[in-house]
Amino acid sequence: MALAVETSNENADTIRRGSEATPARSLTVAAEIELSIAHVFIAELNHPKADTNKFRRDKVFWVDLCLTPRRPNSSARFVDHWSPARTLGMGSLIAIPPRMRMELNSAGGRHVSLICQLQASAVEKWLPEDFTWTERRLEASLNIASDAIRPLMLRFNHELRNPGPGSLELCESLASILAIELARYFAAASSTDEKGGLASWRLRLIDDRISDRSLAFPTVTELATLCRLSSRQLGRAFKTSRGSSISDFLTQTRIEAAKRKLYTDTCIADISSILGFSSQSSFTAAFRRATGTTPDKFRKRIRAGSPSR
Repeated sequence: MALAVETSNENADTIRRGSEATPARSLTVAAEIELSIAHVFIAELNHPKADTNKFRRDKVFWVDLCLTPRRPNSSARFVDHWSPARTLGMGSLIAIPPRMRMELNSAGGRHVSLICQLQASAVEKWLPEDFTWTERRLEASLNIASDAIRPLMLRFNHELRNPGPGSLELCESLASILAIELARYFAAASSTDEKGGLASWRLRLIDDRISDRSLAFPTVTELATLCRLSSRQLGRAFKTSRGSSISDFLTQTRIEAAKRKLYTDTCIADISSILGFSSQSSFTAAFRRATGTTPDKFRKRIRAGSPSR
């Protein structure tokens, strides 16, 4: 169980991404650590053009936190569960379950991800005995807005980038906690409307409204009105359906939109206003909680060519 920093692996694209080797595609491992129940690494990937990859892991949960903005058109499909016409956009934090055949569509470009290959058995021992991968749980795996899981992944990123005394032991503890939190997250995602979740048409309305960039970012009240529910009803039902609160979900979605805008010359105050934050300071605080850095520092790192550090 050793920590390696600033290394590269020519075979990582085949070994870790589960796709056929493609010379035009590149992957560099910037830092990694091998743990008793997980392998964690920072991957710098470059897709020169849009492509589609097949993916499957039988023995691990593949937890991926995109440290740079995930491309807006990146999507995934559970091959054995969804029709060829059905795909779902991926959020910045995803957890692909074991034994699931996936079709991953990349819009191309460069991005950096923190990836944790977490042993399936470490997670599954905490799941209910009657647990099954329902439609809602599969959907929830592709956009995790959890205020318990994201900080664990960000701490992994910090320890890999800045290893110190006890880093190995700390990362071992993080992996164990991550396994429990993932199990809780998926167990909380309900399987049917009768259990208090949102109907599929309401979830589609919410997703479509959030993705409509011609309008200002929606509030919980607006989404509740759209779904013909009270804000309280929406909050309870959304948490049942997606395993996270709707406020956490909206915050993470706004942070991803903010990352994309920070690649432009739009001033930070305007970004804060466009995304519906009450003030620039509240935007900065939310961005720091989600990413571990401020919008200003994130933009400076982008311009220096190192957005993930």
